[in-house]
Amino acid sequence: MSDIAAKAPTKAPAKAPTRPRRRLIASRLVPYLLLQALIVIVTILGLRLLQPSDPEDYAVSDFSAREDGLTRPVTLPHFTSSRDSLADPPFYTGTFTFRSGDAASGWSVYLPRFSNAVEVAVNGVVVLDSRRDANANRPDRNTPQIAAIPASLLRDGANEITVRLFVWGPLKGFLDTVYVGPDAALRPAYETRTLLFVTLPVVFSAWQAILAVILAIMWLMRRHEPVYGVLAAAMVLGVAQAFAPPPVPPATVSRLAAVLLASAPIESALVVAFGVLFFGWRWPRYATLLFVPGIVVFVVGLIGGPPLPRILFLVLGIPTVGICLFLMACVTATAVVRRQDAASFTIGCAVTIVLVCWAQDMLTVLEIASNDRIFVSRLSYSAMLVAIGAGLTWRFARALNQVDSFAGQLVTRVREAEERLKASFAREEERARAAALANERTRLMRDLHDGLGGQLVSIVALSERGSAGATITDAARAALKDLRLVIDSMDDIGGDLMLALGSWRERATAQLRPHDIALEWRVATPQGLPLHPELRPWHVIQIVRILDEAVTNAVKHAQARRIAVTIDTFDAGQGPYGVISVTDDGSGFALAGTGEAAGTGQTARGLRNMKSRAARCGAVLDLTSDSSGTRVRLKLPQRFPDGDMAAG
Repeated sequence: MSDIAAKAPTKAPAKAPTRPRRRLIASRLVPYLLLQALIVIVTILGLRLLQPSDPEDYAVSDFSAREDGLTRPVTLPHFTSSRDSLADPPFYTGTFTFRSGDAASGWSVYLPRFSNAVEVAVNGVVVLDSRRDANANRPDRNTPQIAAIPASLLRDGANEITVRLFVWGPLKGFLDTVYVGPDAALRPAYETRTLLFVTLPVVFSAWQAILAVILAIMWLMRRHEPVYGVLAAAMVLGVAQAFAPPPVPPATVSRLAAVLLASAPIESALVVAFGVLFFGWRWPRYATLLFVPGIVVFVVGLIGGPPLPRILFLVLGIPTVGICLFLMACVTATAVVRRQDAASFTIGCAVTIVLVCWAQDMLTVLEIASNDRIFVSRLSYSAMLVAIGAGLTWRFARALNQVDSFAGQLVTRVREAEERLKASFAREEERARAAALANERTRLMRDLHDGLGGQLVSIVALSERGSAGATITDAARAALKDLRLVIDSMDDIGGDLMLALGSWRERATAQLRPHDIALEWRVATPQGLPLHPELRPWHVIQIVRILDEAVTNAVKHAQARRIAVTIDTFDAGQGPYGVISVTDDGSGFALAGTGEAAGTGQTARGLRNMKSRAARCGAVLDLTSDSSGTRVRLKLPQRFPDGDMAAG
């Protein structure tokens, strides 16, 4: 008992999910099967109601038939035995009554249905030979025939009509009721049958051809989806079977006949493959056996002659078509249970209609259901393929609409993201502007503190010590010069450093004039220094202070009589760069091994400040000095740095 109690809880979870699943399957499958049963009933009633009506007042059904050397009375419609030879075809003889008062309307003979070909004669003169129209003699067609009877052939009273029925192939020959009467009374029935059994098949086949081209293009563009190619191949076979001319004895075109006959089972197998792939399943290997019957009929048709291909088609091809339709019905029913979508419902209903029409045709061939021998499965099959192709194209178009919708949503999201980026960029730009303003304010404060502030402190100190007026005047001039330098550095020079150097030249000339020192100005190239769009005021002030320091050192320490400023532009292959050189003819001074001034005096501190300023704006300062003079060479960068961090 303990073992049973221990095992009982383990079985319950296995059964629990099974019952709801079965209920779900039943809740979906039962309504679907009921719907298919309703479609079967409606299709059967439709086949009965949609059969065209013929003018029974002009029917000629009593004939005497001569077949295989025997003559006997028959009543149309009439079936004859199948045969492989056109020798001694069944010969029907009958009579109809003509009144001379009806001659004005014109008379015709009308044959709704026959197989395979007929030759009709009135009073011994042939008025109709269907063998002239190859498509009218196919056993799977319901092509009617009508022919006008010349008035000169008609006699008042009884007239003789004979029908020679040409039969070939394994199917029995069939001759429907013959109608003879006024053309105005027979023509509407003929046109109705032509519309149903000639025009509609051509229209469906034309739609198939168009959809086959569309699906083939879709498959070529989307090779990873073979479902389009499979359905396109099925439609191509259907179109070939519909439009290729059939062989008409005595012409022997057995190979063409084999191709036409083999296309039906192969086409049906392709439709099953389409259904499997369309609903997202993998094509099993053993399912390839569905193509074997069609291939067998095809190969036998190429090797052997008639009537073997037609016999094999009846034995293998037609049952294969029925099996494929049944399998397709099972596939769609499974898809309905699993997917519950409109596509599976639509295809399932279409397959049911075709299956009913196929069963109707089989019963007709076996002479069980109908005595009219009207075949409708080919017509319904083409309609099903057109419906499937249209549904598949609609599905593809809906997918494109979804892609367009997604693209629209993506564009909207990108636009929203762009707006957010613009807003973020505006905020960052505002922050950068504020940071630049703060940096510029800090620079001005530093420059004023280092330059003007120091000069003012010197003036105050000299005033408190009671120094001479000339000394105070020099300090005030230096302060004024520094203030002008700071103000000039704030001007927008558009990246042209030559404008700032021109202003500096005027100040330097005025500074050197009291000391009787000549300033030589040489520009090596006509354009001067290259333009630098990234040049900022704090770059300019560093360069100008370096040049001021070089001139001041030449005046105070070198006892120079001439100072030369040279401006050159060079290009090392990576872009142009400028070089500013300040050379004096003074006494010079000693340099340490590092290239700096020896000692720790004011000159050494000034030179260190010059190199520090050069590094802050990305330039390189080179200093040489000997007994013949001193040269300060400032190599400007190809691109000035954005921040004041070059020294670090």
